[in-house]
Amino acid sequence: MRRLLAPVVALSLLALAACGSGGKTSGSTEPGGTTKLKVGVIPIVDVAPIYLGKEKGFFAQHKIDLELVQQSGGAAAIPGVIAGDFQLAFGNVTSVLLAGSQNLPLRIVANGVSSTGDPKTDFAGVVVPADSPLQSPKDLAGKTVAINNLKNINDVTTRAIVEKAGGDPASVKFVELGFPDMPAAVANHKVDAAAMVEPFLSASISQGARVIGAQYADATANLTVASYFATQQYVSQNKAVIDNFRAALQQSMQYAQEHPDEVRRIVTTYTTIKADVAQKIKLPAWPQETNVDSLKTVAELMRKYGHTQSTVDVNKLIATG
Repeated sequence: MRRLLAPVVALSLLALAACGSGGKTSGSTEPGGTTKLKVGVIPIVDVAPIYLGKEKGFFAQHKIDLELVQQSGGAAAIPGVIAGDFQLAFGNVTSVLLAGSQNLPLRIVANGVSSTGDPKTDFAGVVVPADSPLQSPKDLAGKTVAINNLKNINDVTTRAIVEKAGGDPASVKFVELGFPDMPAAVANHKVDAAAMVEPFLSASISQGARVIGAQYADATANLTVASYFATQQYVSQNKAVIDNFRAALQQSMQYAQEHPDEVRRIVTTYTTIKADVAQKIKLPAWPQETNVDSLKTVAELMRKYGHTQSTVDVNKLIATG
């Protein structure tokens, strides 16, 4: 039986109780009507657009003074958003849907990143050591797989590809490990496999690891992997700021999609990845709109694998306007 409250959700409830209905939700307003926004992000390729947008001045054009705060994953960022330590965060959609299933007041305000849909070129993969006997997702049954946060998008999608390949998804053992630590853990046989994303996927491959499955592209078509989210209170009280954030982010995503060399360059400024490895990374897709059907698929996988008791109504978690 699943635990009714995952640790991150329990922490978020404590933050919510300590801070009332939303804590320090307002970003400070600076002279000229500029709003200072703290946004939690993960040091992976997915967030290259927001780093590019900050560098290119797209957010400044929309009256946002952007501060990016690195987190280990979307689940880890949720308590900070609830407490108002930062106003928005980037996180995988599974963690946001899980929080929503526990009635935490979070809302998806913008798309974050999506799979390319092509297992051969996607930016995510499950890797094993070079000498591992594991050859396909089916072989992950009963094995230990590293993911960056428990009960997140890499959990449900890895289970999905194991099941599709004929393995037992319930028997996969997940351990939590930060993306930057995964290549070494795989190389040193600390885990049987790791569900990675770029740029650490290419870093691991450069050390001899093998890819045996693409957890995002093999799980479902056109997967929305992550989003930017805020509390319902912040969204309702700061509509103009949210609109400006969306506009700047969409401009940033379009720029990233059209300038892959700039993506590879900017990744080296906020991760530990070297330039030679960055040139080899596979890039994700950055559609400007959230794929609601994809969110519904993820919600159903969460129910299927016991992370929620019923399928989450994703429409209630998407901020409108």
